[in-house]
Amino acid sequence: MRSRFLAALAAALAVVTALTLNAPPAAAQDDLLDRLKAIPGLTVVSETQPAGYRFFVLTFTQPADHRHPRKGTFQQRLTLLHRSAEAPVVLYTGGYGLPAAPTASRTEPTRLVDGNQVSVEHRFFTPSRPSPADWDDLTIWQEATDEHRIVQALKTVYSGKWLQTGASKGGMTSVYHRRFYPGDVDGVVAYVAPDDPVNQADQTYDRFFDRVGTPACRAALRTVQREALKRRGRMVALLEADAARNGYTFTRTLGSADRGFEMTILDTAWAFWQYMSEADCAAVPPASATDEELYAWIDAVTFFGFYTDQGLEYYWPYYYQAATQLGWPDLEFAHLRGLTRHRGLYQPNSVLPAELRSRHDPRPMLDVDHWVRTRSERMLFVYGQNDPWSAERFTPSRRDSYLYVAPGSNHGASIARLSEADRQAATDTLLRWAEVPQARRLPEAASLPDDDMLPDRRTR
Repeated sequence: MRSRFLAALAAALAVVTALTLNAPPAAAQDDLLDRLKAIPGLTVVSETQPAGYRFFVLTFTQPADHRHPRKGTFQQRLTLLHRSAEAPVVLYTGGYGLPAAPTASRTEPTRLVDGNQVSVEHRFFTPSRPSPADWDDLTIWQEATDEHRIVQALKTVYSGKWLQTGASKGGMTSVYHRRFYPGDVDGVVAYVAPDDPVNQADQTYDRFFDRVGTPACRAALRTVQREALKRRGRMVALLEADAARNGYTFTRTLGSADRGFEMTILDTAWAFWQYMSEADCAAVPPASATDEELYAWIDAVTFFGFYTDQGLEYYWPYYYQAATQLGWPDLEFAHLRGLTRHRGLYQPNSVLPAELRSRHDPRPMLDVDHWVRTRSERMLFVYGQNDPWSAERFTPSRRDSYLYVAPGSNHGASIARLSEADRQAATDTLLRWAEVPQARRLPEAASLPDDDMLPDRRTR
């Protein structure tokens, strides 16, 4: 009896074994993808897998107006560079749009902590724009609330510390998010972020241009600007020919080639110090340069195509914010008196279509400036010594917050460009905030491109 039972049991086990061996394999469990798809309002658009990472392009449903969520929604684009569910997360806000076809890259803080990265497209930069668009909804609080909702959603996936970063307008955006939602992240690294709380008190910028570089370089740049304006008729003719070749127009924004020309010349010294260095001073053309040589050099530095309808349209959300809340550099241009024609030209309403021109409200920047000085915590600011945007800076509080200046650097200042002592101190602070243990070892990963977090005005 017992032997028959054992024989039957053996036969049954054989059948089960055969069925198991011949059955198709069960679908692999993808916990990360399942958790992302489970987040209400989050859509996974695409995924690629660089070695050691997973890179997702996502959209997230946002209210067009967070104060009145029933007014409608829009899809905000973002990307996720996944390293590990336990690693720190860096929230990167560029302050502008994402590339049309985003690819994996890392900001400096992401590389330093070897973490995950969430990159967010700022509201109103297409395609992350409500339709129809009520431009009154483009405020620093509305964008901060966009980011707040994204952080809260993704904290269901990631258990590590959160940092936020951005450069220039992205650095400003990261400061504003910290102001309104100080509990969202554990520290902020803001690069070359200007602070312009009182727009009528911008002597800081004029003092910057009186001191930056060498006297000879400053004189050479002023000569270029003056010579270009003295030759206005011939230079505008060169611009008009350039516009005809490239399909540039001026009707939607500045109104004429002459106004576009003057704006470009006003911007020339600024653009030089923003993008170039003292080493480039030797190439500044002399007063004896031909019209064509002068035009070519200014075009290479400042780019005549930027102050056209086609060059400016992408940046309308930025200029709208500058006109309404952020403020802008209000320069004297004393060395150009008697040569300019268009009074009050150098301000953001000049480069916006008529329907977007607005009155400035100084209260949001005054509030942020006061909060950063007195109440903010764990904020690290990096500025460039020769960067005009770094001339008017945030002043951090004494609450585990710091400011560093990269010697000789332009708008591309970074932690890597600080003095060795400052670089080490800033890096140590970042690792401490992220709680990255020195012994932590993640699997080897692909070498991804570094993201300098700055837009290129020539590629839009």
